[in-house]
Amino acid sequence: MSDQDEAPENRPRKELPEEVPVTSSVDDAAEEPAAPVLTGRQRLVQGLWPPRVSRAQLIVALLLFGLGFGLAVQVASNSDSGNALRGARQEDLVRILDELDDRSQRLEDEKQGLEKQQQELENSSDQAEEARKQTVEKEKQLGILAGTVAAQGPGITMTIGDTKGTVKADMLLDAIQELRAAGAEAIQVNGVRVVAGTYLTDSGKSVSVDGNKINAPFRFKVIGNPQDLEPALNIPGGVVQNLEKEQATVTVERSDKIVVDALRAAKQPDYARSSTQ
Repeated sequence: MSDQDEAPENRPRKELPEEVPVTSSVDDAAEEPAAPVLTGRQRLVQGLWPPRVSRAQLIVALLLFGLGFGLAVQVASNSDSGNALRGARQEDLVRILDELDDRSQRLEDEKQGLEKQQQELENSSDQAEEARKQTVEKEKQLGILAGTVAAQGPGITMTIGDTKGTVKADMLLDAIQELRAAGAEAIQVNGVRVVAGTYLTDSGKSVSVDGNKINAPFRFKVIGNPQDLEPALNIPGGVVQNLEKEQATVTVERSDKIVVDALRAAKQPDYARSSTQ
């Protein structure tokens, strides 16, 4: 029997090609690495960075920064102003407090004196005569303050020795201002009367007071309450301490009678005129 005569089912099958494995998309997806799981802290960081700041938030942040900076400067300045007293001894603090109380008492006494004058004027039967008396007394007081009248009374004498030439005009001015704040009524420095308009300048190795050169030792003659004047000069960080830092020597002596006899010529005003209005 020939090959043509063989039945189709009995014919040998031709060899099939090698099968190619088919990969599904599901398998591909499974083989891809899974996304890492983020912790709460990592999610918080991703939410905050990079920052997403609006214009309004930026303005508020700048305002808060300026406010904080101002508060810091204020606190620092308050701390610096208290450093001088922070290291002071207890007795020094008590003395400073007593001096403040004395200044308050002087102001209160002055207030009461003015009120008394007012009552005397209102109650006097001869108000014109009483006004004249008060005017004369006021003229004497103003003459002492203006330096046109000599004065005497209790006070102190302060002598500043300066062999190194380190005492300058600003140091003497600090002493004058401290004495005025303590209630000094008349001051004379090396024969020069100190008044409200007095100015001090450095002039080589000397100091000029209202254009008059003075040399060390500088001798202050001051009329006022000695119990107020001397403590004011010796407070911690005060006049005496600052001068001693510059290698100057300072001596302060109390006295029941100080004579301030240096006078100044009365200056006529150039423009001001008395007014009856």
